[in-house]
Amino acid sequence: MRDLPLLTATEKHQLLVEWNDSKVDYPKDKCVHQLFEDQAERTPEAIAVILPSLERGSEERLTYEELNRRANLLATQLQQMGVGAETFVAICMERSLETIVAILGILKAGGVYVPLDPAYPQERLTWMLEDSSAPVLITQSHLIEKLPSHRARLLCLDANWGAEVRENRIATNCYVPSSNLAYINYTSGSTGRPKGVAIPHRGVMRLSTPS
Repeated sequence: MRDLPLLTATEKHQLLVEWNDSKVDYPKDKCVHQLFEDQAERTPEAIAVILPSLERGSEERLTYEELNRRANLLATQLQQMGVGAETFVAICMERSLETIVAILGILKAGGVYVPLDPAYPQERLTWMLEDSSAPVLITQSHLIEKLPSHRARLLCLDANWGAEVRENRIATNCYVPSSNLAYINYTSGSTGRPKGVAIPHRGVMRLSTPS
């Protein structure tokens, strides 16, 4: 009895090969913001982001259409500020809906976002800004005094940041291949200084695709 096979050849192949296949198919030619735009086109009225508001004691929400429009507005302004393909743009903001707008806006403009935690020590923020050489820094007005000295142009998203962008100039598109960088992730380097790790759109898509 012990020599009798418990599985047929077909069942063995299914168990050992098909069910053990760790390869995941993902949109290799898509960028992060393009996938978002596809979803916004399919479900414009659906809620895209929900964030608790501590000040108001309620929740703040944005639909896909609203979020897409704000991101387009920001992308246009960033392009007018010189942001283009793989231009580094730093983000130093507290958690808010505008943080999501900032990330999408940078990607839509063709840029690379560099997240900076406002809780980091000044020395760390200074190093990250100098190392990335980001020409634009997106922040919030109440954080300006906490920022170290830098050469980047400031853009505060809680101010009237989109006033000078005319309605008919919104949604300026630029071609961004999936091999382009999406963001720079600074980690604690072995030397004690933060080390920037470049992540392309394709890498983000691979990690975010369910296995």
